[in-house]
Amino acid sequence: MSSQSPQKSALHEKDGVPQPESISQASLAKVVRSRKVQPDASTLISGILKGDITALSRAITLVESTNPVHLEKANTVISACLPHANRSVRIGITGVPGVGKSTFIEAMGKYLTGLDKKVAVLAVDPSSTLSHGSILGDKTRMEELVKDPNAYIRPSASGETLGGVARKTRETIILCEAAGFDTIIIETVGVGQSETAVHSMVDFFLLLKIAGAGDELQGIKRGIMEMADAIVINKADGDNVAKAKLAKTEFNRALHLFPAKSSGWIPKVTTCSAYEKTGIDAVWQLISEYVSLVKSNHYFEEKRKTQNQYWMMETIEAHLKQHFYHHPEIKTLLEQNKKAVQNDEISPFAAAMNLLDRYFK
Repeated sequence: MSSQSPQKSALHEKDGVPQPESISQASLAKVVRSRKVQPDASTLISGILKGDITALSRAITLVESTNPVHLEKANTVISACLPHANRSVRIGITGVPGVGKSTFIEAMGKYLTGLDKKVAVLAVDPSSTLSHGSILGDKTRMEELVKDPNAYIRPSASGETLGGVARKTRETIILCEAAGFDTIIIETVGVGQSETAVHSMVDFFLLLKIAGAGDELQGIKRGIMEMADAIVINKADGDNVAKAKLAKTEFNRALHLFPAKSSGWIPKVTTCSAYEKTGIDAVWQLISEYVSLVKSNHYFEEKRKTQNQYWMMETIEAHLKQHFYHHPEIKTLLEQNKKAVQNDEISPFAAAMNLLDRYFK
């Protein structure tokens, strides 16, 4: 009886053709060497003022660093860029997850670059409280805008910041403005805590909503509504057009219940479809009208002065907190007090006061 060759499994894969080397090893080594070389502050400053995106990105990385060694260099870069900043319109965009913030920002960004504007998008991704990592997938979601030569997208991790705004977003705005970007869009993580922080660093605050997700007025938070300069009902397309129009009417009625803004601006409601790229021009028209009004009545400058004071105080608090937790003696005492609190040997308030008294001695 003739022997038969063993039958191959249906999952068997044929040997493929070996892939050719996709990158020169010499080129790869050159890239690695160049990344290890850290440019000095003057090189970064010169590059930023020339609109060099690589220099801008490296400067932002430096500013975001928690390494104390980088602090002095970062402050030098920011101080040099400050006289070239404050020449943009800063727009904050918030909304619950799933409202279509990334799609809307891409549609808005492409519309603005079509008007010969330079757009910088500062997208803040939530950091995991367990792994402390972030996906930073905004560039992937905005695949058209990321290829636009007049646009720059910088995702940053929120880190330990409860407000959902990266610790150094305020400084990043200054760097982007110095690099020549005239429109800065800040996207929040949409977790419900970020609105106050974003509102304190932008000129125009936009609340993105969707219709058909339940009672539109039931989920409204008074604080967010009072801060919003405009409400945009997104996803007004297909079968959702009628619902979006109804939501627009309801939000308009709700806005009349709030006190007048000190800016003199009456918040507006409009609809759009970021997916179909319709209604984006109307949103920009609202923003332009707002900027024109607040610049004419000098509210624009006054608001920015107030914001500068606010961020000075925030920076002081952030540095005090960082210095406290990195103090060598406090590190040891903190662990001891944590165990004592867990074992009910001391109250949390008494333990906190003991640590603070020891720190300030």
